[in-house]
Amino acid sequence: MNNTRKVILLIGSPRGVYSTSSVLGNYILKKLEEQNFKTEVLHIHSQLKSQSKREQLLDKIENVDLILLAFPLYVDTLPAPVIRTFELIAENISEKQQERTQKLIAIVNCGFPEASHNRYALATCEQFALETGMQWIGGLSLGMGGAISGKSLDKLGGMVTNVKKSLDLVSESIIKDEKISEKAIEYMAKPLLPSKWLYTFMGSISWRIQALKNKAYSKLNDTPFI
Repeated sequence: MNNTRKVILLIGSPRGVYSTSSVLGNYILKKLEEQNFKTEVLHIHSQLKSQSKREQLLDKIENVDLILLAFPLYVDTLPAPVIRTFELIAENISEKQQERTQKLIAIVNCGFPEASHNRYALATCEQFALETGMQWIGGLSLGMGGAISGKSLDKLGGMVTNVKKSLDLVSESIIKDEKISEKAIEYMAKPLLPSKWLYTFMGSISWRIQALKNKAYSKLNDTPFI
């Protein structure tokens, strides 16, 4: 009998492997792979492009023990493709999935300095788990996600010490088949930088550099919506 536990990482960011969502989720997968978990990564945006890919997505989800969902906050909620994936899963939930009681963990990151902006998105994920018969293992909320911006945590030094502590604790909880601890949630919610001013200042510089590269600097103060 094969008792190997299966985990699938669903990445809800259109930036794919270059996203903060990917960095956070894959950090956990590496820890689980060291403990002989069978893991797989799917990028939601690409999986919704055709009927065959949507069916593949549902087939793979049906056969895992744990769904690890990582996504960025969009207008205080989940990105539309993540919501659509929830709808598809709910419409196609099978007896096989219900008998096994699949588990769900969500990791949300936002560009706002405060992690609290993610609370409604996490509440939506928890409600989804409840309505589909999944076991909600917990959710992590990260603010200042732009400071990571798809970079490896191992290259970001002390800024992500608490993030790594959180993800290490989550990995341990998964291995032990336990819910996410409050300590893991607290670590992830801690600010990456010592002040909001520093974060917004650095973000403003980055925004202006991007505008220069795309020859749009002179349009930064445009107000076409007025």
